[in-house]
Amino acid sequence: MTTLLADEANRGAYATMTERSSAELQERRESALPRGVACAFPIYAERAQGAEIWDTEGRRYIDFIGGMGALAVGHSHPQVVDAVRLQLTQFTHTFFGSIPYDGYVRLAERLNAIAPFSMRAKTLLVTTGAEAVENAVKIARFHSGRRGIVVFKGGFHGRTLLTLAMTSQLDPYKRGFGPFSADVYHAPFPSAYRGPSIDEALQALRDLFETQIEPDQVAAMVVEPVQGEGGFLPAPPEFLRDLRALCDAHGIVLIADEVQSGFARTGRIFAIEHSEVEPDLVALGKSFGGGLPIAAVIGKAVIMDAVPPGGLGGTYAGNPLACAAALAALNVLEEKNLAARSMEIGERLTTGFRSLNLWANCPAIGEVRGLGAMIGVEFVDDEVSRRPATALTANLVEDAARHGLLLASAGLSHNVIRVLAPLTVSDDIIEEALTIFEESYARVASVTYSGSDDCGAMAMPRSESWAKI
Repeated sequence: MTTLLADEANRGAYATMTERSSAELQERRESALPRGVACAFPIYAERAQGAEIWDTEGRRYIDFIGGMGALAVGHSHPQVVDAVRLQLTQFTHTFFGSIPYDGYVRLAERLNAIAPFSMRAKTLLVTTGAEAVENAVKIARFHSGRRGIVVFKGGFHGRTLLTLAMTSQLDPYKRGFGPFSADVYHAPFPSAYRGPSIDEALQALRDLFETQIEPDQVAAMVVEPVQGEGGFLPAPPEFLRDLRALCDAHGIVLIADEVQSGFARTGRIFAIEHSEVEPDLVALGKSFGGGLPIAAVIGKAVIMDAVPPGGLGGTYAGNPLACAAALAALNVLEEKNLAARSMEIGERLTTGFRSLNLWANCPAIGEVRGLGAMIGVEFVDDEVSRRPATALTANLVEDAARHGLLLASAGLSHNVIRVLAPLTVSDDIIEEALTIFEESYARVASVTYSGSDDCGAMAMPRSESWAKI
C-alpha cells in the first residue's frame, strides 16, 4: 500500500509539472538529481518546433544549442514525428542480434551509399556517439592487431572511460575519474589563430612516434575534422592529407570522429569531405537521429568485417524507433538540401558576427571561424595578448538566455561561443538571434570593460529595443 501511494504521488507530481514555475522545478531537480548532472539554464522545456523552444512558463527562446548538435533538422520535425509514430504502432524493440528488422538494414544501406570513401562500405549501428567512437577503436584494434591510439589535443570523444582517455579537457570531464585506459597518446592539433602551425603539429606527431610509441604499434588515429568542445577549430585540409599519408605509410587506421561535425553541419554530409581525404572509419551520431539516440560506425568493408560474429552490437543498438527517425532525418537532409542551406546559414552568421558593433578599442572577438553553419566565435580580452575572455563569454551566454537566445560555450578556456542552430532555421530567426547577441554583448562588455583606460565608448546596438520574452 505504501508503494502504491508513493507511485500515485509521483504520478500526481508529474501531471502538474508543466503548471509549476521554473524555480519550483529547479528545486525539485536539485533534490532528485546528483550534482554531476549539470544544467546550464534554470528553464524547463514544454514544447519546441524548428529552432524555437518554449518553457513551462510560456517564454519563447531561439535555440542555437540544438540539443548540443543533435537537431540539424530542428525540434519535432513533422517527417521524423510521423516516422516514429508509425513505428510505434508496429513494434518498439526486439534486439537486432536475436530478431532483426528491416529498418536497421535500410538505414545501414543508406549510410553505406553516402560514406565518404570510394571502397565498399558497411555500417554498425549503436546508441551514442561515445559508443560509436569506442566501437571504431575496437574494430581498428582487431583489424590491425595493434594497441595504440593517437588522438589530438583539444579533442572530445565522449564520457566513457576509454573515450575520456581520448578526450583532452580535464574539467569538467576527466578530473577525479581515472585511471583511464592505457595506450592513448595525445598529439598537438594545429590552430591558425593560437598555434601550433601545421608543420609544428606534424613534427610533434613524428616526435611522438620516436619517443612514446613506434608507429607500427599504432592501431588508429582518431581526429575530429572540426573540433567541437575544443572550440570549433577546423582541421586544415593539408593537415588531414598529411595524416592520411602517415597512416598509409605505417598501416594505421584513420578514424574521423564526425559525431558533432557530421550530417551536413559543415556544408558537406561529412566535414572531412572538405579536405577530399578518405578516412577508413567514421563515427557518426547526434543529428543523425533527428533527436532520438542513435549512432553509427561506417567503415570500409575490409576493416569492418575483421571482427567475427558476436563481437559487435548492443541491446538497444539500432533501436527500431531511432532507425525510423534517422531514415526520416536523412530524407529531410536530401529533400531540403541541408548541406547547401548550411553554407547559407554559415555565410549569414559569419557576416553578422564580424559586423557586430563592439566596445571601442577592445575588440573582444578574436576570431570568427568554422565550416558551413558550424561557427565558433572566440572572445579575447585584447588583440595583442589574446588572453581568453572567459568571464565575458559566460556572462554573454547568461544574458542572451535571459533575452531569449540559447547559446553554448566551448574551448579549453570556455571562451568560444559555438553555434549549433538547426539547419532548418529561417533567415528571420537568424537576424533576430544576431540582434539579441549584439545587445547582450553590449550589456556584458559595458560591465567587463567599464574600468579600463584602454577602452572607449560602446557602439550603439543595431536596434533601439531589446528583445522581450
